[in-house]
Amino acid sequence: MSVINPEGLKARSYYNHIKIRPGVPVFPTGQVAWDENGEVVGIGDMKKQVEQVYANIDRLLAGLGVGRDAIVKTTTWVVDLTLVAEVHPVRERFFAGLELPASTLFQVSALAEPELLLEIEVIIMMPH
Repeated sequence: MSVINPEGLKARSYYNHIKIRPGVPVFPTGQVAWDENGEVVGIGDMKKQVEQVYANIDRLLAGLGVGRDAIVKTTTWVVDLTLVAEVHPVRERFFAGLELPASTLFQVSALAEPELLLEIEVIIMMPH
């Protein structure tokens, strides 16, 4: 298990370029700020939406019986790049004390519902 940040690539404090974990890759559905009833949590509030998304990711992990360190990559879609600064503190708390996964971020014009501000997809490595 390791992370790799090759020389010459831009360094960041909130992700690694490569996170290696042995096992079987799992590709869950991207998570948005829906509660268990499909209602959007935190309409108009990026921080609340990010918190709900990471809570949903925790539920995915619990369902698989693995911890947060099993996440090797995240892809985040936001509808407004000016709100990204609100994503990082929640992400940093979520991965506190762990080797950070690789990460990609995109701005998109819309998500599944107009009230959704972001979606996060994770790739998980299930141990053998």
